[in-house]
Amino acid sequence: MRPAPEERSVEDLCAFGVVNLDKPAGPSAHQVAAWVRDILGVDRAAHAGTLDPKVTGCLPTLTGDATRLAPVFLEGAKEYVAVLELHGSAPTDLERVVAEFEGELYQKPPRKSAVKRRLRTREVYDLTVLDQTDRQVLLRIRCESGTYVRKLCHDIGLALGTGGHMGHLRRTATDPFDDRDLHTLHDLADGVAFADGRDTPDGDPDESLIWEVLRPAEEAMTGLPSLTIADSAAREVANGAPVYAPGVVASGAFGAGDPDDGDLLACYTPDGSAVCLGRLVGDPDADAGEVVSLERVLV
Repeated sequence: MRPAPEERSVEDLCAFGVVNLDKPAGPSAHQVAAWVRDILGVDRAAHAGTLDPKVTGCLPTLTGDATRLAPVFLEGAKEYVAVLELHGSAPTDLERVVAEFEGELYQKPPRKSAVKRRLRTREVYDLTVLDQTDRQVLLRIRCESGTYVRKLCHDIGLALGTGGHMGHLRRTATDPFDDRDLHTLHDLADGVAFADGRDTPDGDPDESLIWEVLRPAEEAMTGLPSLTIADSAAREVANGAPVYAPGVVASGAFGAGDPDDGDLLACYTPDGSAVCLGRLVGDPDADAGEVVSLERVLV
């Protein structure tokens, strides 16, 4: 089993970590993940939620065994700041029309997309006009994962009667991460160089920067409800067994609280080390029976 999150070595951190990366414009999300892999010298790295090459902002990137956590980010909301480029003068009822796009929307993915082009629904939780100058409208959009902001901007333009398209787009949050603690690829490379003493003034290792930039992967799971299981139960999970009621120590000690039936949840050992992702299928307070059906084993 892994040590407790804050007691890990830098090697352990690289093998099960997450960096809240500020993606630059230009490279694809896949290329950025490959650079993270190479900087850290790990065998795997995976971004959590694709961003197009021109799009900047929040791109949580998982390293080593943490790449198994990708389903976590399919459950969370996304937030963007986008420039809507209108094709004519903005009407006086701009904010009223924009507000009509809050709620559940029908969307068909654009032609240049990685998914099948069929009509589907996505929810826009909050849509706010932050600023408006001439034909440019600055929008903040908080929405369900999988919402196409480019299509949303096109549809708003049609509803306004002017036509419109998306200009610059920046992602400001991917639950549970946001843009208050973003780090660049340069920060990550500097953290590695400081940790092995290459770039420190006296040649002594300094791990403070790598710990600031690269965090234990458990921080990617804080938005999920949780169960705490005994170390003995964790060892059984590592061998593929589900979580049974006698192995449950507590509910809701980590993450977002107590799980409900069918919820995706995270299981931890008592010291806060992640064990698995799964779905709640039984009563954690029962004396016997299966409680968690496994989806991803993390140890």
